[in-house]
Amino acid sequence: MSAPMRDVAVVSFAQRQEASIPGESEVEFMVPLMEQAKAAVDLTQADMGFTCSGSSDFLAGQAFSFVMTIDGTGPVPPISESHVEQDGAWALYEAWVKIQCGGIDTAFVYGYGKSSPGWLRDVLATQMDPYYVCPLWPDSYAVEALAARLMLEGGHVSERRLAEIAARSRASAASNPHAVRVEPKTVDEILAEEHVLDPLRPSDLPAEADGGCAIVLAAGDRARELCERPAWIRGMDHRGDAHTLGVRDLTSSMSARLAAQHAGVADDKVDLAELYGPFTTSEHLLIDALGLDEDATAINPSGGALAAHTMMASGLIRIGEAASRIWRGDGDRAVAHATSGPCLQQNLVCVLEGD
Repeated sequence: MSAPMRDVAVVSFAQRQEASIPGESEVEFMVPLMEQAKAAVDLTQADMGFTCSGSSDFLAGQAFSFVMTIDGTGPVPPISESHVEQDGAWALYEAWVKIQCGGIDTAFVYGYGKSSPGWLRDVLATQMDPYYVCPLWPDSYAVEALAARLMLEGGHVSERRLAEIAARSRASAASNPHAVRVEPKTVDEILAEEHVLDPLRPSDLPAEADGGCAIVLAAGDRARELCERPAWIRGMDHRGDAHTLGVRDLTSSMSARLAAQHAGVADDKVDLAELYGPFTTSEHLLIDALGLDEDATAINPSGGALAAHTMMASGLIRIGEAASRIWRGDGDRAVAHATSGPCLQQNLVCVLEGD
Protein backbone atom coordinates (compact mmCIF):
# COMPACT_ATOMS: atom_id res chain seq x y z
CA MET A 1 0.00 0.00 0.00
CA SER A 2 1.71 3.20 -1.14
CA ALA A 3 -1.52 5.24 -1.52
CA PRO A 4 -3.66 4.72 1.61
CA MET A 5 -7.39 5.45 1.45
CA ARG A 6 -7.40 7.13 4.86
CA ASP A 7 -4.99 9.59 6.43
CA VAL A 8 -3.40 7.90 9.44
CA ALA A 9 -0.84 9.47 11.75
CA VAL A 10 1.45 8.67 14.64
CA VAL A 11 0.21 10.87 17.48
CA SER A 12 2.00 9.50 20.56
CA PHE A 13 5.23 7.65 21.34
CA ALA A 14 6.95 6.43 24.50
CA GLN A 15 10.10 4.34 24.83
CA ARG A 16 12.60 2.88 27.27
CA GLN A 17 15.98 1.40 26.38
CA GLU A 18 18.72 0.37 28.80
CA ALA A 19 21.73 -1.91 28.53
CA SER A 20 19.86 -4.27 30.85
CA ILE A 21 16.75 -4.08 32.99
CA PRO A 22 17.36 -6.52 35.84
CA GLY A 23 14.65 -7.29 38.33
CA GLU A 24 11.79 -6.37 36.02
CA SER A 25 9.88 -8.63 33.65
CA GLU A 26 8.75 -7.46 30.24
CA VAL A 27 5.28 -6.83 31.64
CA GLU A 28 6.62 -4.75 34.51
CA PHE A 29 8.64 -2.39 32.35
CA MET A 30 6.08 -2.20 29.55
CA VAL A 31 3.00 -1.25 31.61
CA PRO A 32 4.34 2.24 32.50
CA LEU A 33 5.33 2.82 28.87
CA MET A 34 1.91 1.81 27.60
CA GLU A 35 0.20 4.08 30.09
CA GLN A 36 2.56 6.94 29.22
CA ALA A 37 1.79 6.71 25.50
CA LYS A 38 -1.96 6.68 26.09
CA ALA A 39 -1.91 9.42 28.72
CA ALA A 40 0.05 11.73 26.38
CA VAL A 41 -3.05 11.98 24.17
CA ASP A 42 -5.53 11.65 27.04
CA LEU A 43 -6.79 8.23 25.95
CA THR A 44 -7.43 4.97 27.76
CA GLN A 45 -7.44 1.41 26.48
CA ALA A 46 -11.20 1.67 26.06
CA ASP A 47 -10.61 4.37 23.43
CA MET A 48 -8.46 2.10 21.25
CA GLY A 49 -10.21 0.54 18.27
CA PHE A 50 -7.45 -2.04 17.84
CA THR A 51 -4.33 -3.18 19.68
CA CYS A 52 -1.36 -4.96 18.10
CA SER A 53 1.99 -5.98 19.58
CA GLY A 54 5.31 -7.34 18.38
CA SER A 55 7.62 -9.53 20.45
CA SER A 56 9.30 -12.95 20.50
CA ASP A 57 8.26 -15.82 22.71
CA PHE A 58 11.48 -17.56 21.68
CA LEU A 59 13.56 -14.65 22.96
CA ALA A 60 11.52 -14.58 26.18
CA GLY A 61 11.97 -18.33 26.58
CA GLN A 62 8.30 -18.93 27.26
CA ALA A 63 5.44 -19.95 25.00
CA PHE A 64 2.69 -17.33 24.68
CA SER A 65 4.63 -14.91 26.88
CA PHE A 66 3.03 -12.04 24.95
CA VAL A 67 -0.33 -12.88 26.54
CA MET A 68 0.92 -11.66 29.90
CA THR A 69 1.84 -8.31 28.36
CA ILE A 70 -1.61 -8.05 26.82
CA ASP A 71 -2.93 -8.26 30.38
CA GLY A 72 -0.94 -5.12 31.06
CA THR A 73 -2.90 -3.16 28.47
CA GLY A 74 -6.11 -3.49 30.47
CA PRO A 75 -8.01 -5.90 28.18
CA VAL A 76 -11.17 -6.09 30.31
CA PRO A 77 -13.77 -5.61 28.95
CA PRO A 78 -12.51 -7.60 25.93
CA ILE A 79 -10.50 -5.73 23.28
CA SER A 80 -9.79 -6.25 19.58
CA GLU A 81 -6.19 -7.49 19.63
CA SER A 82 -3.50 -9.14 17.52
CA HIS A 83 0.17 -10.08 17.86
CA VAL A 84 3.06 -10.56 15.44
CA GLU A 85 6.11 -12.65 16.26
CA GLN A 86 8.30 -9.93 14.79
CA ASP A 87 9.52 -6.40 15.38
CA GLY A 88 6.79 -4.05 16.51
CA ALA A 89 7.07 -2.15 13.21
CA TRP A 90 5.17 -5.01 11.57
CA ALA A 91 2.52 -4.72 14.31
CA LEU A 92 2.18 -1.05 13.34
CA TYR A 93 1.76 -2.10 9.70
CA GLU A 94 -1.07 -4.46 10.69
CA ALA A 95 -2.73 -1.73 12.76
CA TRP A 96 -2.39 0.74 9.87
CA VAL A 97 -4.08 -1.73 7.52
CA LYS A 98 -6.81 -2.33 10.11
CA ILE A 99 -7.58 1.40 10.21
CA GLN A 100 -7.61 1.49 6.39
CA CYS A 101 -10.37 -1.14 6.47
CA GLY A 102 -12.62 1.31 8.32
CA GLY A 103 -14.71 1.00 11.45
CA ILE A 104 -12.04 2.36 13.82
CA ASP A 105 -10.13 5.64 14.13
CA THR A 106 -7.47 4.71 16.71
CA ALA A 107 -5.00 1.91 17.30
CA PHE A 108 -2.46 1.07 19.98
CA VAL A 109 0.85 -0.56 19.02
CA TYR A 110 3.77 -1.73 21.12
CA GLY A 111 6.90 -3.84 20.84
CA TYR A 112 9.46 -5.03 23.35
CA GLY A 113 12.34 -7.37 24.01
CA LYS A 114 14.67 -8.39 26.82
CA SER A 115 17.82 -10.05 25.50
CA SER A 116 20.19 -9.45 28.43
CA PRO A 117 19.43 -12.78 30.19
CA GLY A 118 20.85 -14.67 27.19
CA TRP A 119 23.38 -14.31 24.39
CA LEU A 120 21.50 -12.65 21.53
CA ARG A 121 24.15 -13.20 18.87
CA ASP A 122 23.86 -16.96 19.44
CA VAL A 123 20.09 -17.00 19.80
CA LEU A 124 19.70 -15.39 16.38
CA ALA A 125 21.48 -18.35 14.77
CA THR A 126 18.24 -20.30 15.21
CA GLN A 127 16.51 -18.18 12.55
CA MET A 128 18.84 -19.56 9.87
CA ASP A 129 18.10 -22.44 7.51
CA PRO A 130 17.35 -25.37 9.87
CA TYR A 131 18.95 -28.04 7.66
CA TYR A 132 22.13 -26.58 6.22
CA VAL A 133 23.07 -23.45 8.20
CA CYS A 134 21.66 -23.56 11.72
CA PRO A 135 23.49 -26.82 12.64
CA LEU A 136 26.76 -24.95 12.01
CA TRP A 137 25.57 -22.36 14.56
CA PRO A 138 26.95 -19.22 12.92
CA ASP A 139 26.15 -16.35 15.29
CA SER A 140 24.74 -13.09 13.93
CA TYR A 141 28.10 -11.31 14.20
CA ALA A 142 29.82 -14.01 12.16
CA VAL A 143 27.18 -13.89 9.43
CA GLU A 144 27.43 -10.10 9.20
CA ALA A 145 31.24 -10.35 9.16
CA LEU A 146 30.99 -12.59 6.10
CA ALA A 147 28.80 -10.00 4.38
CA ALA A 148 31.19 -7.22 5.44
CA ARG A 149 34.14 -9.09 3.93
CA LEU A 150 32.25 -9.45 0.65
CA MET A 151 31.49 -5.73 0.65
CA LEU A 152 35.09 -4.74 1.37
CA GLU A 153 36.70 -7.06 -1.15
CA GLY A 154 34.13 -6.12 -3.78
CA GLY A 155 34.90 -2.42 -3.36
CA HIS A 156 31.39 -1.59 -2.13
CA VAL A 157 32.61 0.04 1.08
CA SER A 158 35.82 0.89 2.94
CA GLU A 159 36.74 0.39 6.57
CA ARG A 160 37.03 4.16 6.96
CA ARG A 161 33.49 4.60 5.65
CA LEU A 162 32.21 2.13 8.25
CA ALA A 163 34.15 3.96 10.96
CA GLU A 164 32.59 7.25 9.85
CA ILE A 165 29.11 5.75 10.27
CA ALA A 166 30.03 4.49 13.74
CA ALA A 167 31.47 7.86 14.77
CA ARG A 168 28.34 9.68 13.55
CA SER A 169 26.12 7.31 15.52
CA ARG A 170 28.06 7.96 18.71
CA ALA A 171 27.93 11.73 18.20
CA SER A 172 24.18 11.73 17.56
CA ALA A 173 23.48 9.40 20.48
CA ALA A 174 25.06 11.86 22.92
CA SER A 175 21.80 13.86 22.98
CA ASN A 176 19.54 10.79 23.19
CA PRO A 177 18.67 9.86 26.80
CA HIS A 178 17.62 6.38 25.65
CA ALA A 179 20.89 5.51 23.92
CA VAL A 180 23.25 2.95 25.42
CA ARG A 181 26.44 3.74 23.50
CA VAL A 182 27.09 7.47 23.84
CA GLU A 183 30.84 7.82 24.34
CA PRO A 184 32.28 9.91 21.47
CA LYS A 185 35.06 8.43 19.35
CA THR A 186 36.87 9.75 16.32
CA VAL A 187 37.13 7.80 13.10
CA ASP A 188 40.80 7.09 13.76
CA GLU A 189 40.03 5.86 17.29
CA ILE A 190 37.44 3.46 15.90
CA LEU A 191 39.84 2.20 13.25
CA ALA A 192 42.35 1.50 16.03
CA GLU A 193 39.93 -0.84 17.82
CA GLU A 194 40.72 -4.55 17.87
CA HIS A 195 38.51 -6.68 15.63
CA VAL A 196 35.74 -8.67 17.28
CA LEU A 197 35.21 -10.72 14.14
CA ASP A 198 37.39 -9.57 11.27
CA PRO A 199 36.60 -7.13 9.67
CA LEU A 200 34.07 -5.93 12.29
CA ARG A 201 35.19 -3.86 15.27
CA PRO A 202 33.22 -3.18 18.48
CA SER A 203 31.86 0.11 17.11
CA ASP A 204 30.56 -1.70 14.01
CA LEU A 205 28.29 -3.82 16.21
CA PRO A 206 24.93 -2.97 17.82
CA ALA A 207 24.79 -1.84 21.44
CA GLU A 208 22.35 -4.41 22.79
CA ALA A 209 19.56 -3.16 25.04
CA ASP A 210 16.46 -4.23 26.92
CA GLY A 211 13.26 -2.24 26.60
CA GLY A 212 10.38 -1.41 24.34
CA CYS A 213 8.10 1.30 23.06
CA ALA A 214 4.44 2.13 22.52
CA ILE A 215 2.73 4.16 19.81
CA VAL A 216 -0.78 5.50 19.26
CA LEU A 217 -2.16 5.79 15.73
CA ALA A 218 -5.17 7.88 14.80
CA ALA A 219 -7.00 8.68 11.57
CA GLY A 220 -8.12 11.96 10.03
CA ASP A 221 -9.78 14.51 12.28
CA ARG A 222 -9.25 12.28 15.31
CA ALA A 223 -5.49 12.60 14.81
CA ARG A 224 -5.76 16.38 14.57
CA GLU A 225 -7.74 16.47 17.82
CA LEU A 226 -5.09 14.44 19.65
CA CYS A 227 -1.89 15.98 18.27
CA GLU A 228 -0.97 19.54 17.30
CA ARG A 229 1.19 18.36 14.39
CA PRO A 230 0.46 14.72 13.53
CA ALA A 231 3.10 12.67 11.74
CA TRP A 232 1.08 11.39 8.79
CA ILE A 233 1.95 8.02 7.26
CA ARG A 234 2.12 8.83 3.54
CA GLY A 235 3.41 5.46 2.40
CA MET A 236 4.43 2.11 3.85
CA ASP A 237 5.64 -1.10 2.29
CA HIS A 238 7.57 -4.21 3.32
CA ARG A 239 9.44 -6.78 1.25
CA GLY A 240 11.57 -9.86 1.90
CA ASP A 241 14.63 -11.44 0.32
CA ALA A 242 15.25 -15.18 0.07
CA HIS A 243 15.89 -17.06 3.31
CA THR A 244 18.95 -18.86 1.96
CA LEU A 245 22.03 -16.67 2.19
CA GLY A 246 23.71 -18.43 -0.74
CA VAL A 247 21.16 -17.20 -3.27
CA ARG A 248 21.32 -13.57 -2.11
CA ASP A 249 23.66 -10.72 -3.00
CA LEU A 250 24.82 -9.68 0.47
CA THR A 251 26.46 -6.53 -0.89
CA SER A 252 23.07 -4.91 -1.55
CA SER A 253 19.48 -5.05 -0.31
CA MET A 254 16.92 -5.55 -3.07
CA SER A 255 14.00 -5.89 -0.64
CA ALA A 256 14.83 -2.56 1.02
CA ARG A 257 15.13 -0.91 -2.38
CA LEU A 258 11.74 -2.25 -3.49
CA ALA A 259 10.06 -1.27 -0.22
CA ALA A 260 11.44 2.26 -0.56
CA GLN A 261 10.18 2.53 -4.13
CA HIS A 262 6.68 1.36 -3.26
CA ALA A 263 6.50 3.53 -0.13
CA GLY A 264 7.37 6.61 -2.19
CA VAL A 265 10.63 7.63 -0.55
CA ALA A 266 11.91 9.37 -3.69
CA ASP A 267 8.69 11.31 -4.31
CA ASP A 268 9.99 14.35 -2.40
CA LYS A 269 12.93 15.52 -0.29
CA VAL A 270 13.73 13.61 2.91
CA ASP A 271 14.70 15.76 5.89
CA LEU A 272 15.65 12.91 8.19
CA ALA A 273 15.85 9.14 8.16
CA GLU A 274 15.76 6.70 11.06
CA LEU A 275 17.24 3.46 9.74
CA TYR A 276 17.30 0.17 11.62
CA GLY A 277 20.88 -0.71 10.74
CA PRO A 278 22.18 -2.89 13.57
CA PHE A 279 25.66 -2.93 11.98
CA THR A 280 27.60 -0.17 10.22
CA THR A 281 27.51 -2.36 7.12
CA SER A 282 23.69 -2.48 7.35
CA GLU A 283 23.41 1.28 7.57
CA HIS A 284 25.70 1.77 4.58
CA LEU A 285 23.59 -0.59 2.45
CA LEU A 286 20.34 1.05 3.56
CA ILE A 287 21.47 4.57 2.67
CA ASP A 288 22.19 3.31 -0.83
CA ALA A 289 19.06 1.16 -1.15
CA LEU A 290 16.76 3.99 -0.08
CA GLY A 291 18.55 6.48 -2.32
CA LEU A 292 19.30 8.92 0.51
CA ASP A 293 21.57 11.94 0.12
CA GLU A 294 23.61 12.29 3.31
CA ASP A 295 24.29 15.96 2.55
CA ALA A 296 20.55 16.72 2.51
CA THR A 297 19.17 14.14 4.95
CA ALA A 298 20.00 13.72 8.63
CA ILE A 299 20.73 10.00 9.05
CA ASN A 300 19.79 8.46 12.40
CA PRO A 301 19.71 11.64 14.50
CA SER A 302 18.88 9.39 17.49
CA GLY A 303 22.06 7.35 17.00
CA GLY A 304 20.06 4.44 15.59
CA ALA A 305 20.34 0.78 16.49
CA LEU A 306 24.11 1.09 16.72
CA ALA A 307 23.54 3.20 19.83
CA ALA A 308 20.73 1.08 21.33
CA HIS A 309 19.47 -2.17 19.85
CA THR A 310 16.33 -3.51 21.50
CA MET A 311 15.41 -6.72 19.73
CA MET A 312 11.77 -6.79 18.57
CA ALA A 313 11.34 -3.04 19.17
CA SER A 314 14.15 -1.21 17.34
CA GLY A 315 12.14 -0.94 14.12
CA LEU A 316 9.08 0.48 15.87
CA ILE A 317 11.36 2.86 17.77
CA ARG A 318 12.70 4.15 14.45
CA ILE A 319 9.12 5.07 13.46
CA GLY A 320 8.52 6.72 16.82
CA GLU A 321 11.81 8.64 16.67
CA ALA A 322 11.01 9.93 13.18
CA ALA A 323 7.48 10.92 14.19
CA SER A 324 8.63 12.75 17.30
CA ARG A 325 10.98 14.90 15.24
CA ILE A 326 8.13 15.86 12.93
CA TRP A 327 6.05 16.85 15.96
CA ARG A 328 8.91 19.08 17.17
CA GLY A 329 9.37 20.66 13.75
CA ASP A 330 12.85 19.24 13.16
CA GLY A 331 11.71 18.24 9.68
CA ASP A 332 8.69 18.06 7.41
CA ARG A 333 9.30 14.68 5.81
CA ALA A 334 10.96 11.63 7.32
CA VAL A 335 11.68 8.02 6.45
CA ALA A 336 11.65 5.24 9.04
CA HIS A 337 12.94 1.75 8.37
CA ALA A 338 12.72 -1.62 10.13
CA THR A 339 14.41 -4.92 9.39
CA SER A 340 14.19 -8.54 10.45
CA GLY A 341 16.29 -11.60 9.73
CA PRO A 342 20.00 -11.94 8.90
CA CYS A 343 21.72 -9.38 6.67
CA LEU A 344 18.64 -7.23 6.06
CA GLN A 345 16.52 -10.16 4.92
CA GLN A 346 13.16 -8.44 5.45
CA ASN A 347 12.65 -4.70 5.28
CA LEU A 348 9.82 -2.27 6.04
CA VAL A 349 9.89 1.38 4.96
CA CYS A 350 7.53 4.04 6.28
CA VAL A 351 7.28 7.62 4.97
CA LEU A 352 6.05 10.25 7.44
CA GLU A 353 5.09 13.87 6.81
CA GLY A 354 3.92 16.84 8.86
CA ASP A 355 1.22 19.28 7.78
